[in-house]
Amino acid sequence: MKGYSAEFERENFATARSEDNNISYKDASEVCGRIRGKHAEWAVGFLELASEGEIPVLYKRHCKKLGHRRELGGRKGRYPKKAAGAVLKTLMGALANGKSRGMGEKYLIMHAAANKKNTFGRVAPKGRWARSDYETSRIEIVLKPLESIPKGVEVRAPQKKEEHKHEVPKKEEAKHETPKQHEAHAHEHGAHETKHETPKQHEAPKQEVKHEAHEVKHEAHDTHAHEVHPAHEAKAHETHAHEHEAPKHDVKPESKREVKK
Repeated sequence: MKGYSAEFERENFATARSEDNNISYKDASEVCGRIRGKHAEWAVGFLELASEGEIPVLYKRHCKKLGHRRELGGRKGRYPKKAAGAVLKTLMGALANGKSRGMGEKYLIMHAAANKKNTFGRVAPKGRWARSDYETSRIEIVLKPLESIPKGVEVRAPQKKEEHKHEVPKKEEAKHETPKQHEAHAHEHGAHETKHETPKQHEAPKQEVKHEAHEVKHEAHDTHAHEVHPAHEAKAHETHAHEHEAPKHDVKPESKREVKK
């Protein structure tokens, strides 16, 4: 397939690759050789331990003047933490791609390889003539699903669950109004109030006219009350004259002694 050193049909395999990794391509190629042909679950556990430096990695190539490891039965090996972390990251990407395409949960690592990508010239410091080039590497992994897919069946990715968006209440939206929106809202509110005030203005003159008519009736009633009949006036005058008459004082008789004197 284009972009990979192995030939396979992309529709039936899960793939992943990473470019321009700042790791040694020799270490990365040895790590990929240890997981090639293994189950993906076992490879994930192995790479996690190797990236933490808990177990060594067997070197079959690029092992000149390399020390022997007791954990490997006396064979040559190293602890490539950086390379193991980069390969683990690529493997997790391939697993995620396979699951998103609905290929199942179990996979076999059909192909895993690492090669040199770019070389950037570098010179040793302090004016030395020695060169120390900066080299990058690329990693590619191809997974084969263990759960067989029948022929004629299209593999589709699982549908995503619809997320229910929480609607913001109208009261909260009103609080975040911009100044321009607030002015426009106030202008509309003022126009609405003027519309409601117009019928009151038309009703005011009618109330005034009713009030004036009530006052005229009240004045006519007062004038009618002040008009008195002549016969009633004569009776009122007589009663008034009797009230102003001087009171009569009773004369008591003198005692008998005073009469004898």
